[in-house]
Amino acid sequence: MAHGFDRRTAIKGLALGGSALLGWPALAQQGRLVVGTWGGDYAQLLSKNIETPLLKPLGLEVVQDQAADAPRRSKLLAERRLPRGGTDVQALSGDNMFEMNENGALLALDYARLPNAAGLIPSLKYAYGVGQIYSGKVIVFNPQNVTTRPASFKDAFDPKFGSKLGFIDIQHRYILTAASLAATGGTSMTAFEPAKALLLAAKKGGARIYPTNEAFAQALKSGEIDIGIMWKARAVQWQKAGIACDAVAASEGIPMYISGFAIPKNAPNKDGAYAYLNAALDPAAQLAFATDMGYNPSVSSVVLPPDLRTRVGFTPEEEKRLLGLDFEALAKNDAALKDWWDKVFKA
Repeated sequence: MAHGFDRRTAIKGLALGGSALLGWPALAQQGRLVVGTWGGDYAQLLSKNIETPLLKPLGLEVVQDQAADAPRRSKLLAERRLPRGGTDVQALSGDNMFEMNENGALLALDYARLPNAAGLIPSLKYAYGVGQIYSGKVIVFNPQNVTTRPASFKDAFDPKFGSKLGFIDIQHRYILTAASLAATGGTSMTAFEPAKALLLAAKKGGARIYPTNEAFAQALKSGEIDIGIMWKARAVQWQKAGIACDAVAASEGIPMYISGFAIPKNAPNKDGAYAYLNAALDPAAQLAFATDMGYNPSVSSVVLPPDLRTRVGFTPEEEKRLLGLDFEALAKNDAALKDWWDKVFKA
């Protein structure tokens, strides 16, 4: 069974929500709170838009435990049988939250303790976590150097781009998903063997691999690369920073990216963890992330200004091509896919 973002369900779930931090028991929120998260821009914006304005006044001292998701997930699994874990909240993608829950590491949420979740889009409301923001995987390219506008993932992965094509190491799951769509004409997101062949052809042509999203952005800015795939939200952010890039929603489909939060079962400060999740769904924080980072809000009551909605959202035709990932298939194949990525593709 696939678990992901279903646009029709999301539209049905549009309902008024609201901020509900006021009235939350202040004493329950005081103390130290450790949040496992990626570093870089995202970590900075967590501090700017959630931790400092919404949680610090409530007496919570938030400490970020920054690392890529793979080592954080490994640590979470290693600690799951301990009476007290090392983190109170984990920032994870939708597929990684699913995987950690399947492995018994996450707390079943009591939504009565999350008043701001009243307006949460149903497809982003999990028994074990909440979706904070979402975007879609699109083609990103420099229009000054790529004169023929790519229409598909297959176009973007063409070996003809040579060393001007870039991939992001930490995005291997989503790159393989996009490559599967490219290899099958949009009929499958889990045809991993044809996807591998397509990616190896691109690598043989000279494609580069960058460790992080930020490193990819710098390569795009410097002209070292001209094309790749990335979340539309990041393309918006890079355009805002003055990087020459355009974004195209691939004809094969638009794989969804969902970023959210979960609470480990053995979180030492569960009261503070609930306060953090609730703050992440606060309309002010949701609007700030859309403005600063280009992601769509997960709370349906948040109305974006028309110009921002145009930049970060998708057209009605593109919305029909939004694809929820098959979390179960990704979790089942993750170890083998990562092994292939590290030992074959990156070799």
